[in-house]
Amino acid sequence: MAEHKTLAVMRASPRKRGNTNWLTDIVVSELRAGGCDVIEFDLFDMTIKPCTACRWCQKDWNSVSCVQKDDMQPIFDAIMKSDTILLSTPIYSWYCTPPMKAMLDRLVYAMNMYYGDERGPSLWAGKRMCIVTTCGLRPEKGADLFLEGIRRYCKYSGLVFGDVLCERHLGYKTVFPDEETRAHAVEFAKKLI
Repeated sequence: MAEHKTLAVMRASPRKRGNTNWLTDIVVSELRAGGCDVIEFDLFDMTIKPCTACRWCQKDWNSVSCVQKDDMQPIFDAIMKSDTILLSTPIYSWYCTPPMKAMLDRLVYAMNMYYGDERGPSLWAGKRMCIVTTCGLRPEKGADLFLEGIRRYCKYSGLVFGDVLCERHLGYKTVFPDEETRAHAVEFAKKLI
């Protein structure tokens, strides 16, 4: 029997029925069928303001919060309850979409107590961060910069850089959601479970 897991899934695709969401739907379905608790957020449906580096979040090392009143607090709470954070984003111009980037900036400040008068702990150290992404170029040329950025982000924050599902879409006149791609998504979910 697999260990019970809780995953926080952060979707950042502007197209509800797009390739990245299609892959993520398969992964989430398999995770739930495998007994995992999944907490999902669609970042394009949320208000996530950019980080201002005001350092208000550094005042209390026992909680995760931000002075800005937007939709980030439920994300903070879900991540603290989760074993794994799953980032789901298409690659646009070699990086994630803007809502994902805003969320990542807010998380790195609020979750890492590195920026106050004294250096404190990472509140989310040890959690695993995994990625589902799609891109138009070969993954090693399309998603490489984002993946490297997240590797560094994980190392800096004390997170474990986990599994990656990256699929290439060859263009709008080609079939993307095929059986091979579906099989990759199912196998990816099994690794997470």
